[in-house]
Amino acid sequence: MLQYLIQTTEHSMSAAVLVAMLFIFAHGAGGAEPPRRAPAFALAGALAGLGAAAILSLLIHTTVWINREFLNIGILSVSGAACLAFVPLSLGAFRERAPCAREAALNASLSLLCASLLVYCLPTVMLYPTEFLLAGESVFSTDFLFKSIGYLAGLLIALLTAFALFGARRGIPDRLLRAVLTACLLIDLADRLSTIVQFLLARRIIPMSKGVFEFVKVTVNYDNWFLYLILLFTLPLPVLLWAWGARPRGHWENPAQHRKLKAAARGIRRRSALIFLCYILSVVNLTAVRAYEQREVTLSPAEPMNMAGARITIPIENIDDGHLHRFAYMSSEGIEVRFIVIKKNESAWGVGLDACDICGATGYYEREDEVICKLCDVVMNKATIGFKGGCNPVPLAYEISDGAMVVLTQDLENEQRRFK
Repeated sequence: MLQYLIQTTEHSMSAAVLVAMLFIFAHGAGGAEPPRRAPAFALAGALAGLGAAAILSLLIHTTVWINREFLNIGILSVSGAACLAFVPLSLGAFRERAPCAREAALNASLSLLCASLLVYCLPTVMLYPTEFLLAGESVFSTDFLFKSIGYLAGLLIALLTAFALFGARRGIPDRLLRAVLTACLLIDLADRLSTIVQFLLARRIIPMSKGVFEFVKVTVNYDNWFLYLILLFTLPLPVLLWAWGARPRGHWENPAQHRKLKAAARGIRRRSALIFLCYILSVVNLTAVRAYEQREVTLSPAEPMNMAGARITIPIENIDDGHLHRFAYMSSEGIEVRFIVIKKNESAWGVGLDACDICGATGYYEREDEVICKLCDVVMNKATIGFKGGCNPVPLAYEISDGAMVVLTQDLENEQRRFK
């Protein structure tokens, strides 16, 4: 649940804020006259971005035609070019020299920006639900429900932020909007430039230098700071909205008009409060919630077992409670080989190494009666423990004899390489 709440917030929040501000610009902030036909171009760009993102996510999920790396670099390049064209035009460049050409270029860059912002982030977000179900699981499982709640909560935060910002456009001064929008687009451009530079360095298209290395290192280590900076630069907008909505604006001639103005002021304050709330939730998700989600999990200690020659025996009464039990065997080479046992039902046991073919020997732990892979946080389907496939523990042979589970030490010796 928390994993998808964090990831959805991380990948959608900056796009939501920037697209909302571009729509405010297109419709005219503070009652200012918007560029001619700008609302239609912004809407067309957003719809094109949504459609392209849906098609791309489908192709990525069902085919091998799409190379995500090359696709993202192409999108980022188009977005960067659109940003470099939009920023000076939105600030008034070429207003007197070629007004018609300027208007066409401004609308085109506005539309491209809206489309590229959405088509870059949305395919990743749209594909998250395809990861919810493990093999053999049902959509009615608790795990699927919790993952869906986290995913939808992250989307809701981004959507509420965008709609609250756009809904409060009348209270945002046009000059302030242009200044804040310019700063945020340049911050986003720096983020995109970092991704492009990483690609060019990896392909050895550009040489490595100390300056380039330091730039990439900082942007990789502090990637979320680009989002934090966007939220920080846009923070004056809800602050100003709250102040603007502190009292009714305009003149009234009767109590009914006064009540209408007071209701409008309350609406502005509510929108600004909603923006504040969404900003706080976003930052908390990416800091405190992420720290909690990524906290180090300590594996439970190995339990005692009986060894006699080449046989390890574990009394059934010690492992028949339906919980995960961990055991450790010291191999002839001095390597600790761990294995786990869990009773799946009245007649079946799940027995396997405390390691899998995908994540290695990081181990499994029990959380709220579920078996979880420590590395990837995938919930195991208890019914499939003891069988090969996916992130399941590597199966380990056993037998039940005289009220005890018996495991051969030679089987553990054969698997010691996994725990080196």
